Amino acid sequence: MDLFEYQGKQYFARYGIPVSPGAPADTVDEAVTAAEDAGYPVVVKAQVQVGGRGKAGGIKLADNADEVREHAGNILGMDIKGHVVRRLWVEHASDIEEEYYASFTLDRAAKKHLLMLSAEGGVEIEAVAESNPDAIVKLHIDPVDGLDLATARQAAVDAKLPERALDGAADILVKLYTCFTEGDCDLAEINPLILKPTGEVHALDAKVTLDGNAEFRHPEWEDFKGLTEMDDREKMAAEKDLQYIGLDGTVGIIANGAGLAMSTLDVVNQVGGAAANFLDIGGGANADVMAGALEVINFDENVKSIFINIFGGITRGEEVAKGIVEALGRVDLKAPIVIRLDGTNAEEGRQILADAGIPEDKLRSEPTMLDAARAAVALAAGA
Repeated sequence: MDLFEYQGKQYFARYGIPVSPGAPADTVDEAVTAAEDAGYPVVVKAQVQVGGRGKAGGIKLADNADEVREHAGNILGMDIKGHVVRRLWVEHASDIEEEYYASFTLDRAAKKHLLMLSAEGGVEIEAVAESNPDAIVKLHIDPVDGLDLATARQAAVDAKLPERALDGAADILVKLYTCFTEGDCDLAEINPLILKPTGEVHALDAKVTLDGNAEFRHPEWEDFKGLTEMDDREKMAAEKDLQYIGLDGTVGIIANGAGLAMSTLDVVNQVGGAAANFLDIGGGANADVMAGALEVINFDENVKSIFINIFGGITRGEEVAKGIVEALGRVDLKAPIVIRLDGTNAEEGRQILADAGIPEDKLRSEPTMLDAARAAVALAAGA
């Protein structure tokens, strides 16, 4: 679950991370009230889950109530890269001496948490990595050991933060790590992390992604769902209890298991294609689940081919095949299917598909993931 900026800041505040005083607002009058409570000057910020708000006119400085009314009225309802602004965050404006970058995420390959810290903040970290990779300090943290203040301070030294920012930055890094771990985040990012002329270090922005698998531990997360942005595909998938994320490509993806689904996206990209989605059907690939998955994929007008990638473990190949055959009788697909079926009872499953008499221009089987990806990408390109 991706949080809006204001939600991320509220989450940070629970862990003692200093953020600007402010409040959300859904109307112009609420924005004025929030500004008066925060104290002028204030920043009126569009709350959308997309970058480029400032360039689009979605972030404005205001010195008085009239300016807040003007900016709030202009920003509410604004379309920023396809995202309509329905809520604002109004906060006290901060004086900035320097801007840094800090984040925690999980490095799955290393099986450790990863701190990324840079003295070059305020821009996309990808841009820093491309132009000056040495400006980013990467520190792996063993979850058993955690992060202490001395290690956090040394990371700030290695990142070449100025002396006057070291203690404040180290304190925030430890608190951000606590937020990341105890708060069950997939990502906890501050960009920019600022140094004020007074010497205080402060989180000026917040990007937080919560781990949905930990939701049972956090009933309070229910409050975050009100303005969660989902496109029509994602809404349909949610209604069918499918793990789905919409993307912009032309190859629809169905896989059993999040790891395999991610690998499938990677291999499609590797052979020159682009995935239209991430869709994990988990271990229960029966007819109802498969039909639901195909209905969601079929709803996407951009999908030109469908790549079903199944590796049977607990999931048995013949059950997957039966599910696909039955699902095809219930869903009138607009795009052809390429399937790679391997693992438990895969031969039986492939035989069931062969015996079903489905025309090859509607469904074809390939022996490997790479072969199937190439076939799906070729079909999408030729559509």
